[in-house]
Amino acid sequence: MKVGIASLVAAYVLSQFYRAFLAVLSPVLKADLGLSAEQLASASGLWFLAFALAQFPIGAALDSIGPRRTTAVLLAVGGAGGAAVFALAQGAGALYLAMILIGAGCAPVLMASYYIFARTYPAAVFGTLAGAVIGFGSLGNVAASVPLSAAVAAFGWRGTLWGMAALTLAVAAVIALLVRDPAKVDGTAKGSLFDLLRLRALWPVLAVMVVCYAPAAGLRGLWVGPYFADAHGADAAGLGRATLVMGLAMVAGNFAYGPAERRLGTRKWLVFGGNLMVALCLLLLAVLPQAGTFTALALFAGIGFFGSSFGMVIAHGRAFFPAHLIGRGVTLLNFFGIAAVGLAQVATGHLHATFAAPPASAPYQAIFSFFTLCVIAGLAVYAFSQDRTD
Repeated sequence: MKVGIASLVAAYVLSQFYRAFLAVLSPVLKADLGLSAEQLASASGLWFLAFALAQFPIGAALDSIGPRRTTAVLLAVGGAGGAAVFALAQGAGALYLAMILIGAGCAPVLMASYYIFARTYPAAVFGTLAGAVIGFGSLGNVAASVPLSAAVAAFGWRGTLWGMAALTLAVAAVIALLVRDPAKVDGTAKGSLFDLLRLRALWPVLAVMVVCYAPAAGLRGLWVGPYFADAHGADAAGLGRATLVMGLAMVAGNFAYGPAERRLGTRKWLVFGGNLMVALCLLLLAVLPQAGTFTALALFAGIGFFGSSFGMVIAHGRAFFPAHLIGRGVTLLNFFGIAAVGLAQVATGHLHATFAAPPASAPYQAIFSFFTLCVIAGLAVYAFSQDRTD
């Protein structure tokens, strides 16, 4: 089981890489393919939307055929196949198709891990394990920064994507060999997503899930690079450093939430406080357009660190699920979190186009303000949630 989990963590590293790599590739894609910032935002959004929509069949598949085949097949066909399409892309259409395929291919990876944790390990450690997987997986964010810049400089972006396609296919093969499906739930209990949605205690958790991941994922996945290039004149090396710092902050944040839960004895107020700090960092970026590079980078790091509550929100919601609906439950939560990122990327792409006028920071102020309002609205609902720990 441990080596199987390790292979799923390796796949999640790839998932994090693919959701973040456009921030580094955006300058070369603009130059080589003539893509606009709005088109790149749409491509990023399509990755998240495809990922989110795939959660519904994946949830049923986890409960019926298990995580091994579900993950191995989708990662091989969608992940590796999509990376190959990306490497061959000649315009926006092919790029959109590639991102849809990659998003669907990466969709089962994290939920397969969570399904195994929920079915195999004590409930009390679920939040810590969930955060640890995201923490290790967030090294993909790190790989999609300075290392990606170096690979593109050495092999070109097409050669780099061919290498990623081969690596993704290899990881899918390892998952097929090493992952072991947990035992089926005893009994004949049936259920559906509608049974989960009838759990009123889950509704405020879904509200915070909509806003807890979108700012960190949206900014790290695309906007951190263009922001430092346009507003601070950063070169390729500077973009690599900025994305690296935010990526490392996200790794640290994911590892911090689990121990913080054990120390504080609460999930609700830990998630609430962390996301309140995210809103504060976003607000400061919005109202301080002339902030220096160091200050701006520190605020992005704060968003990455405090915005890593995704695993803890999953743990909060998972505490309300019946055993026979674990697969559908965690994928339902994942759908709300990931779909929100996709929609936010499309919305912020339009905001960038609408406010694309001097000064260079203007479109990004609009984006930061949008995310600030979203987080505050989600927290207003989440404040009425029922706290529950295992």
